[in-house]
Amino acid sequence: MGRKNEDIGNRVTLCQDGKYRWVYEVNMLTNYSILFDVWKVFGITIVILIILFSIIFLFTGELTIDTIIGMGKGTVCAAGVLSVLSVIGYLFYAAISGWKYVVLFIMDEKEVTHQQMPRSVKKGQIIGALTVLAGLASGRPGVVGAGILSQSRSSMTSTLANVQRLIPSRRMNLIKVNQTLSKNRVYVCDEDFDFVYDFLCEHCVKAKKS
Repeated sequence: MGRKNEDIGNRVTLCQDGKYRWVYEVNMLTNYSILFDVWKVFGITIVILIILFSIIFLFTGELTIDTIIGMGKGTVCAAGVLSVLSVIGYLFYAAISGWKYVVLFIMDEKEVTHQQMPRSVKKGQIIGALTVLAGLASGRPGVVGAGILSQSRSSMTSTLANVQRLIPSRRMNLIKVNQTLSKNRVYVCDEDFDFVYDFLCEHCVKAKKS
């Protein structure tokens, strides 16, 4: 996949080591996929608590209509409070992150890695390091370039052979890569969305495709 120098980093690029790399900058004010994931976790937690308390009340003989109504009201109140708190927490996190979530992705035939970059590392620095790694600049990656690419606040790697479901969301530039105990998130620009999704479909042989 040939790229102009200014496209390196922004576009999915095949580097000299045979791995595809790209950087994606999520605008947290316009792309709410992270907030939706937080709400989903809260929702699952509430459902588990409802089931747990229902079982307890059932075995103690206290599962009545009044109890069910009370749990319903409590659930609505809890959901409302958690929704407000999650939005406040999300906005606070977005603000201290500069309203951007910068991620470096590394993908080959065996795995895909989501590597969140620290706020101190600018997107331009990552792109510069990727340009050298892709072999489009003279010399070899130096200590600075290698250091930038190795930095991360958190990292998640999905083994493609173990992926169980792929869920594309083109509107959010997002492909959900789900395994049993991990939910990876792959962001990619419009121009390369189909390429990355098709690549994952080809190599995630066990995955259900949405």
